[in-house]
Amino acid sequence: NVSRFTSSPATWTAAATIGLHNQRISAQLGYLYGVMVWAGVCYGQQTQVDFIDGVLNAQRCRDEILRPTVVPFIHDHHLMLQHDNAWPHVARICTQFLEAENIPVLAWPTYSPDMSPIVHVWDALDWRIRQRVPVPANVQQLRTAIEEEWTNIPQGTINNNQEP
Repeated sequence: NVSRFTSSPATWTAAATIGLHNQRISAQLGYLYGVMVWAGVCYGQQTQVDFIDGVLNAQRCRDEILRPTVVPFIHDHHLMLQHDNAWPHVARICTQFLEAENIPVLAWPTYSPDMSPIVHVWDALDWRIRQRVPVPANVQQLRTAIEEEWTNIPQGTINNNQEP
């Protein structure tokens, strides 16, 4: 009995009003700031949020996300990986690493975010951050808000978008 584990990076650019557009939260405060985060969910579980500074290339994806977070999580929970087919995820260095670690990867259509369960979780996180008073006013406040709200998303919200 193998469950699906879905993962995705999202980039938040924050200011006063926040709205999700192609996994980028943007807003207007006269200037923009943002962070890139990675997280994964499955029925009954979620990973911690990992913040990614700079550009996420394939080697960083392997070394900073797959090796320390994804592989142990999948092995611990006997899961199959679903990702969004972004270039770093499908680069040879990552696909070979996942094969060597015996991580099964679910075949998934490219550019199909509406079918990905984590998109709905990102929406829930976006909504929770926009409800904060005050809205995060700088990068550090945004990072803190993301960490706090990620851990406070009810598991039922995550489970509603997953198959048991």
